Amino acid sequence: MSNLPRLKAQRRSGAEVFHADGKALPFTIQDFWCWSTSDLLNNTTRGVLAEFLVASALDIPTTGVRDPWAAFDLQTIDGLKIEVKSAAYLQSWAQKQPSSVLFNVPRTRAWDPDTNELAADAARQSDVYVFALLAHRDKTSVDPLNVSHWQFFVLPSSLLNERKRSQHSITLKTLATLSGGPVAYEDLGAAVCKASGRSEKAS
Repeated sequence: MSNLPRLKAQRRSGAEVFHADGKALPFTIQDFWCWSTSDLLNNTTRGVLAEFLVASALDIPTTGVRDPWAAFDLQTIDGLKIEVKSAAYLQSWAQKQPSSVLFNVPRTRAWDPDTNELAADAARQSDVYVFALLAHRDKTSVDPLNVSHWQFFVLPSSLLNERKRSQHSITLKTLATLSGGPVAYEDLGAAVCKASGRSEKAS
């Protein structure tokens, strides 16, 4: 057994202060969060935001702490495993034109944080993929907090496994064809339910 076992993150409120051996310093974790993650168009932050939006649409509790190293992104209360991929036409930086949309969907080797070992075989770890596209195209008004600016495409992992073409990525055009088109935030639960083959909304 390892002498340095896994440490499980504890949820923080944001009010915790930095300190020097117990002597409080004049800044908090909320100050750090505001400094580090206020740019919601940043690719990394936008991806985490997309996971949060999907979780909220599927009534998945977000009262714990996100695990960035998990084999899949989300799991519903009844056990459905969800992988979330995000993309956007607009970026924080100057653009000559909107970004092309392409989602990476490779098989992966699951990592076990308790043993620090990778699974022997690569596979798609989730039951369903949700592709979250920040579809708004007006850079003066784009707002990642506005769920109406997002579109969602849902596919069962089995359909990705059966594709004859690329197993590593999928274009928006192909995704729209295979999924039947985008759904709005408020319809995401029903779309995931349909893709999973379950008779009731995944929650």
